[in-house]
Amino acid sequence: MNVTVTGATGFVGGALVRALLAEGHKVVGVKRPSSTQPTSQHPSFTWVNGDVTDPTSLHGLFDGADWLIHAAGMLGQAGVPEQAYFALHEQGTNNVLAEAEKTNVGRILYISSPGVLGPISGPPADETAPLAPSNPYERSKAAAEQVAQVYASAGLPVVIARPEFIYGPTDLHVLGLFKAVRDGRFFTINGGQNHCHPTYIDDAVSGMLLALVNGRPGEIYHITGPEPVTFRELGQTIAAALDVPPPGLNLPRWLAWLGATGLELGMGLLNKEPPLSRTGVAFFSEDRRFSWQKAHEELGYTPQCDLPRGVAETVAWYRANGLV
Repeated sequence: MNVTVTGATGFVGGALVRALLAEGHKVVGVKRPSSTQPTSQHPSFTWVNGDVTDPTSLHGLFDGADWLIHAAGMLGQAGVPEQAYFALHEQGTNNVLAEAEKTNVGRILYISSPGVLGPISGPPADETAPLAPSNPYERSKAAAEQVAQVYASAGLPVVIARPEFIYGPTDLHVLGLFKAVRDGRFFTINGGQNHCHPTYIDDAVSGMLLALVNGRPGEIYHITGPEPVTFRELGQTIAAALDVPPPGLNLPRWLAWLGATGLELGMGLLNKEPPLSRTGVAFFSEDRRFSWQKAHEELGYTPQCDLPRGVAETVAWYRANGLV
């Protein structure tokens, strides 16, 4: 198949490209003109310039593609205006799908996030849970999903995958977390009893490609790791892989929130990203647990990598590259 991937310079997009090439597909990676072009020697891979926020730059880019994966996006971080998230996620998705509508693309995968459901107070949420985003990133991804659903309703073969908290080799987004554990700076909030749902990159890629090939247009699929874990368990698992003492510091949420507010203000004056943001405090003090049963039943997806093995693989890559 001929496959075009937006966001191909990113952690997730790059992993999808490598997996598609390994399966024998011909892949075109879309990157912004200002992005550094990673070196690629694969004969079946080609880079093209295109900015999903500029519809004119996308003209003709998807011609000849059998499959299209829209993975371009930006993770939540302090100091980014909310309109920037909406321009990239909501309007960017509209631009991509409007251009795809002019072609004969047979399958389209939009990469979203279970974060559109916001914090989960009860059992693991499935795909029928209502949208309840709680921060700018989540709100923009929820808006992008609604755009994708409009196009799917009009007949465009769009499938939505929601991979959660992806980590693994080559990922630099969670490197700061691993360094904080290594240096004894990681702390839990309210006892670290809230849950997150880590997903190793190989599982995430497997699930997303299954959604691309087998998913029903207009449907949403959660792609997550085997089970949620508490933040205390997460910190302890990372510490064990790094061979350092487990985190011992704990703060009440109000104090962590106060500290994050001060860091955001202070670092903002210096035009630097704070080591802890209010969004980060919210993430570490809320529950996010998701069911992958629909993906299992309809796509054949079963996550294979548990947290200790995934963290060990990630630490090994960080060490091999001099990062921890």
